[in-house]
Amino acid sequence: MSARTWQGPSAPERLALLHGTKSIAIVGASNNPARASYFVATYLLSSSPYDVYFVNPRAVEILGRPVYPSLESLPVVPDLVDVFRRHDDLPTVLDETLAVGAKALWLQLGSWHEDVARHGEAGGLTVVMDRCVKIEHARFHGGLHLGGFDTGVISSKRALG
Repeated sequence: MSARTWQGPSAPERLALLHGTKSIAIVGASNNPARASYFVATYLLSSSPYDVYFVNPRAVEILGRPVYPSLESLPVVPDLVDVFRRHDDLPTVLDETLAVGAKALWLQLGSWHEDVARHGEAGGLTVVMDRCVKIEHARFHGGLHLGGFDTGVISSKRALG
């Protein structure tokens, strides 16, 4: 792996991006509960204010919602495109994101493509890489336990029991 030279948005910039986002398209969404995209989708639908759309040409329905074959087929222009696709597919997803007029491209944990980031920014996108929308949203909104979930308990002391 080559050295990472691209610098993504700072924490305050990511928070501003999430605050300014109304709709998120999850590209590569899966109806398999073991997949990260499914976990993120369930979180976004239950714990965030976003309108969430699923994009996967091989699925029809995920979590009781329709799935669209492409970004172009969505009924809205998403503010943010959250990507769960293989590294080699990222340039194509970038092209589709730019073509529909989305504002931001978000590549999930483990996903890093410097050319995509540079071309996306040159095209006017805010680009976030190697971060999870669910984790960032929860972190900024006080709902993240060290294990990555909301315990519902607000305390500085460990529960005895």
